[in-house]
Amino acid sequence: MVEQIPDLPDGVVGFTAKGKVTAHDYETVIIPAVEAVFARQRRVRFLYHLGNDFSGFEAAAMWDDTKLGLKHLSGWERVAIVSDVEWIQAAAKVFALAIPGHVRVFPNRAFADAKHWIAEPAASA
Repeated sequence: MVEQIPDLPDGVVGFTAKGKVTAHDYETVIIPAVEAVFARQRRVRFLYHLGNDFSGFEAAAMWDDTKLGLKHLSGWERVAIVSDVEWIQAAAKVFALAIPGHVRVFPNRAFADAKHWIAEPAASA
């Protein structure tokens, strides 16, 4: 299950994943919210919290994630991934090499830091 994180500044979209993330989560929650932000501006900041309740992705969800990332490859201004899962942290670091934006990985205990970093003005980055 995926829930959108409320009260983020304009241009920032964030989600918390609990349990297994499905293609349905991407198609009904993540993709529409991300596309709505891209419809208003060309650069987006993305916060993804895969906390202690996260148990994995369906293969179709991983495919949807890849397609969304590639579709807007140059549009990711900042991406914050919050997770203690090692393969998620490693995958995020590989993703960081492929995009022109800034990607940071945070452990779950630093969720507040990730939320602050993703929302701070670009001049103070």
